[in-house]
Amino acid sequence: MLLTPGPTPVPEFVRKAMADVTIHHRTPEFEKIFEETRELLFELYGMDEVVMLASSGSGAMEACVTNLTKKKALTVNSGKFGERFGKICKAFDIEYTEIKNEWNTPVSVDAILEAVKNDSEIDAIFIQLCESAGGLRHPVEEIAKEVKKLNKDITIVADGITAIGVEKIDTTNLDAVITGSQKALMLPPGLAVIGLSNDAVSKIEENAKGFYFNLATEIKKQRTNTTAWTAATTLIIGLKEILAHIKNNGGFDALYEKTALRAKATREALIAIGCEVFPSSPANAMTTIYTENAPEIRKILKTKYNVNIAGGQDHIKKLIFRVNHMGLVEDFEATWVVNAIELAMDELKLRDFDGTASKVFSQAMFKGN
Repeated sequence: MLLTPGPTPVPEFVRKAMADVTIHHRTPEFEKIFEETRELLFELYGMDEVVMLASSGSGAMEACVTNLTKKKALTVNSGKFGERFGKICKAFDIEYTEIKNEWNTPVSVDAILEAVKNDSEIDAIFIQLCESAGGLRHPVEEIAKEVKKLNKDITIVADGITAIGVEKIDTTNLDAVITGSQKALMLPPGLAVIGLSNDAVSKIEENAKGFYFNLATEIKKQRTNTTAWTAATTLIIGLKEILAHIKNNGGFDALYEKTALRAKATREALIAIGCEVFPSSPANAMTTIYTENAPEIRKILKTKYNVNIAGGQDHIKKLIFRVNHMGLVEDFEATWVVNAIELAMDELKLRDFDGTASKVFSQAMFKGN
């Protein structure tokens, strides 16, 4: 049972669609698939433009940094992926300033506003909606709203790799939102998507840089239902399949509600057996638990209960474990996981097993439904 916060399991009906006969990307047949996929992405994002890239999410992060920063970037580092925005700036000699917090602490609106007020060179802000290194949710929409009041020309770029498909994102004041195929979109790795505002498109057309990750080139091509370079045909076919399935089976809002309920129930279940939730503002994409016994719990889950969950990275590598909520996770799967965690804690003599986790989880799900 794969319940890591990416890659997520690929549903069988999606695997079957991607296993069909390979088609060429420069054909009317694929252009029709591409057009239908774009239409579904517009519904998912609610933004003015969408672009698909044959890359991981990091490729889309690089494309946004290079195409949307003219003078200076402000990056928010509350984890491995916020740190990555700064590394990308450094790789391209783009001037940037960084706000750095502990991995369990969201950035404050005031800290962003102060940085912008004190430095008129900042023209782009890069931040995670969900910083998956610790399962943290930043107040991105509130930040974007207040920044735009201060200076509407500042570009706001949000890494939504573990947020798109998880919750409804208010993109009103966001200029670019990134996602990747292997998270809530339930596909294999290798496809990135960027939602863009009209303002962002105008800035890209004025400032586009690079060759492969030149977003102006891609926007122009993708508006004609093709790509500048070789398309990730199999992944785009899979993307159309999963988005159509979600739309036709309750819709995106129903998926968001179910994911939020499952995340809340999981946190309540694990708190009830003595676990400590790591981030002060948890994202619905995953539940992150802080414990010095994380490696032992993960090992027992994998070897004894056939459950694969994730640990941490860098300085918290052995201090947290993360349980995924993204995608079409069944209630019985989530119940199995919290029950297995309680059994593992009993084996490690951290508490006596009495079935509390599964009971609390089921009660929370029942009340929520």
